[in-house]
Amino acid sequence: MYDLTGFQRDLLYAIAGQDDPHGLAVKEELEEYYETEIHHGRLYPNLDELVEKGLIDKGQRDRRTNFYEITQRGRREIEARREWEDQYVSIGA
Repeated sequence: MYDLTGFQRDLLYAIAGQDDPHGLAVKEELEEYYETEIHHGRLYPNLDELVEKGLIDKGQRDRRTNFYEITQRGRREIEARREWEDQYVSIGA
């Protein structure tokens, strides 16, 4: 996970929190969080990179709609990241 950009980490978390979302659903989720428009030219190349790294899988619903799902490796990376973060940030302390 250390070699991902912050945007890619956010994509990974957004995909992990949804049931096989399509690209537009992920885009809308992050636009709400970032409070700004995310262009397709930024979104899809980053999704493809997460696929190449084995953190998410890409499937096809129909000829125009792809969906994404987190892989076991992606889940392990999120868990490792959260454990690392917990060393430094303690909620409620």
